[in-house]
Amino acid sequence: MSDILDKRDRADRFRQRLQRAMQDRSMSQSALARHIGTDRSTISQALSDDGARLPGAHVVAACAQALGVSADWLLGLSDRPESAAALTAAALSLTHAPRALVDERIFGWHQEAAGYKIRHVPAGLPDMLKTNAMLEWEYRPHLGRTTTQAINASRDRLNWMRAAQSDYEIALPIFELHSFAAGTGYYTGLPAQTRHDQLDQLLELSRHLYPRLRLYLFDQRALYSAPITVFGPLLAVLYTGGHYMAFRDRERIETLSLHFDDLVRQAAHTARDMPEHFESLRMLIN
Repeated sequence: MSDILDKRDRADRFRQRLQRAMQDRSMSQSALARHIGTDRSTISQALSDDGARLPGAHVVAACAQALGVSADWLLGLSDRPESAAALTAAALSLTHAPRALVDERIFGWHQEAAGYKIRHVPAGLPDMLKTNAMLEWEYRPHLGRTTTQAINASRDRLNWMRAAQSDYEIALPIFELHSFAAGTGYYTGLPAQTRHDQLDQLLELSRHLYPRLRLYLFDQRALYSAPITVFGPLLAVLYTGGHYMAFRDRERIETLSLHFDDLVRQAAHTARDMPEHFESLRMLIN
């Protein structure tokens, strides 16, 4: 008897959800029948039968596809009406990453995560810690507006992020700061005065904003990290150079959070000794 009741409950749930999905899509019985290639009586029977009988699997699957929901949801096996493809699309998005100083997408993610801890492995020095001269040297070829307008817009955004009550943890490979101070590699041609001023700003911010801002340096010979940002429990973003891969499913956010934990745990320099390390880098500037 209990098995019959269970089947009746499932059939009743199917009828309710089918009716709801049809209403949400403003689709009549006749229209649904045309979409799935059957006659109207099949849909009418599926909606009106008060017994324990369910339509055949091919009818359930066709209805789900026509209505943009999952068959599991229609059958009461899931509480999420989205199809598997829709769930995957919601969990992972791939968007263009412009080479620009003011990036609306990044700012939107920071706004969304205001109040949460934000953990960041930048592709170079983090933009929010750069001097105006550093920003101008790096982004001048890509600004698309006057340098002053772009820097002012960037500063407004960065000031908002600093005041958003989010804690920031930033991890950098040791060689990045070494290369910056020495003016080698990516930083070849960066004037010595700009490097001096940038070090001064890093030193000031690491002291003034601690502990809300914590910097860590890891040895990339022992650990590697692609540029990533974890926005609290909301999303994690991987930067590929030309695109952002944004993950919103809990499993991948936790995986990238654990990766960041490893960078912090094995950091060669932690937030407390960063001021001293910045001072030691001055001897590399010439």
